[in-house]
Amino acid sequence: MQKFLPISKADMEERGWDYYDFLYITGDAYVDHPSFGVAVISRVLEAAGYRVAILSQPDWNRESSFTALGKPRLGVLITGGNIDSMVAHYTVAKHRRKRDDYTPGGVMGKRPDRAASVYSKMAKRVYPDLPVAIGGLEASLRRFAHYDYWDDTVRRSELIESGADLLMFGMGEDTIVQLADALAEGKHISEIKNIRGTVYKTETLDDCIYPFVTVPSYDEVSRDKRKYAIAAKTEQEEQDAIRGRAVVQKHGDIYVVQTPPPYPITTERFDEVYGLPYMKDYHPSYEKFGGVKAIEEVKFSIIHNRGCFGGCNFCSLAFHQGRMISTRSHESVVNEAEAISKMSDFKGYIHDVGGPTANFRHTSCEGQKERGMCKKNCLAPTPCKNLNVDHSDYIELLRKLRKIPKIKRVFIRSGVRFDYVMADKSDEFFKELVRYHVSGQLKVAPEHCCDSVLRYMGKPRFDVYRRFYKKFFELDKAYGKNQFLVPYFISSHPGATLRDAVSLAEYLNSIGHMPEQVQDFYPTPGTIATCMYYTELDPMTMEKVYVPKDPHEKAMQRALLQWRRPECRTLVKEALEKSGRRDLIGTSKRSLIRPDKVKNTTVRKAASASKPYGEDKNKRRGKRR
Repeated sequence: MQKFLPISKADMEERGWDYYDFLYITGDAYVDHPSFGVAVISRVLEAAGYRVAILSQPDWNRESSFTALGKPRLGVLITGGNIDSMVAHYTVAKHRRKRDDYTPGGVMGKRPDRAASVYSKMAKRVYPDLPVAIGGLEASLRRFAHYDYWDDTVRRSELIESGADLLMFGMGEDTIVQLADALAEGKHISEIKNIRGTVYKTETLDDCIYPFVTVPSYDEVSRDKRKYAIAAKTEQEEQDAIRGRAVVQKHGDIYVVQTPPPYPITTERFDEVYGLPYMKDYHPSYEKFGGVKAIEEVKFSIIHNRGCFGGCNFCSLAFHQGRMISTRSHESVVNEAEAISKMSDFKGYIHDVGGPTANFRHTSCEGQKERGMCKKNCLAPTPCKNLNVDHSDYIELLRKLRKIPKIKRVFIRSGVRFDYVMADKSDEFFKELVRYHVSGQLKVAPEHCCDSVLRYMGKPRFDVYRRFYKKFFELDKAYGKNQFLVPYFISSHPGATLRDAVSLAEYLNSIGHMPEQVQDFYPTPGTIATCMYYTELDPMTMEKVYVPKDPHEKAMQRALLQWRRPECRTLVKEALEKSGRRDLIGTSKRSLIRPDKVKNTTVRKAASASKPYGEDKNKRRGKRR
């Protein structure tokens, strides 16, 4: 019978376990769905013959909370959760959030700040003789010395900060099995230095088996912003499974060594991983607390691909998943859709068939299979001449899904790369997208309208979005739909001036769209844009970059994108005056705000007294007639 993995000693006893191999600690609630890293890694280990118990959101102040399941045989695995714990806790303005969707009932405070590090230190305290390995997004993006926005300082590698023995980066299905096998064979974790996708500590580089490149040390990057930018550039460029080398960064007397990235998952392995016996839901013990909201958007969604060659500078995907695309087979995706259609609470709608970028189903060009990804962006500012633009496989997959009994509609919600759509000489996918796969509104991410800002974002020129916008509504009208585009924009991104923010507000006003939500740029670890934010340098060119850091300017840039809101008026007016754009204060359609109301009653009385009251009254009566 299909079951959740054990979360208590009682669960282990029910399975007849007198031991288990790995304790898996997570900062999230336990959700056994393949959109959650804990579910994938634990099921992969189970399929490889290992016993795994899940310890979800333990009390990090109590040792007994970490020993409640007993001592594992081989080691402790730790993740902060599906999203970074600091992002889960704090807004970009560093205000404490009110809700955590990855916790039962949305309750805040069930995990610590920098959860992976805190859990690791406690695990080492209660099990000093056991190997501890950290992984997941939080650890992955902090594997080198990194700028920490919340402390406004450069922190050491998470491997050093946490006290863990090994750090795993990337997606990790094959990495974790290799690690488990090595530990089961009796190897000490300090000897394991050959597994791709890991970071280890060493006092000497004599035993590094991979060709390596050295980046400026922690001491150097914490003192010198130029050296920080140099390190960030190298770290990004070596994240390629084909041509990438090991990367070494010294922390005091210790070398932190990142092995080359793991090879992209094959279609066969991808199918195998997503065909494991997931329960596709949160653990039933959470029902009494109101469940786990994070499952809602993914429960009836399907991941069909991995990786993204889009290369946006503010996105951590390239650093975590890699730029090379991996895909599941049609059969695997169809099987999952059929299984979803038989779920008791399924209403007939597949919410999404996507991934990091929904419409990528193959590598960006043939050359990368042998030489790896180019250091150049495949799509921005213009598509590479070698880019293979072809939606035919994705179209075929979507058509198969639409034919499955009990499935009424198949939507794409995870985001379409519109510049890739526009680069396609055939408009077949665009037509089918608009006709069949939009759930009332389609999310796209132009991010800004100024080409100077888009260049720093790693996005295409804005004219591409203008053409996409026009074509979308032409097709929408042709098919008799009444659908909408929901464009995402980022305010205060490195390179964006106050005048740029005004230009973006002007554009939005011209199309009659004011975003309900605006994302102020959030400097999270592991991205090129965060490096720009901290150093005020573009690490790819070493040129100076304007960075809006002043909280008041950031507030003005953000307010400009929601100029109609009464609470934004004062900031919008100040921004327009500061940027020399008082022409946008008026009563015309292109104006963002109206002029201040005249409050001088003396002036109004004088104007009225200039004409006899009775005469004016008669004129008004005449107009009524």
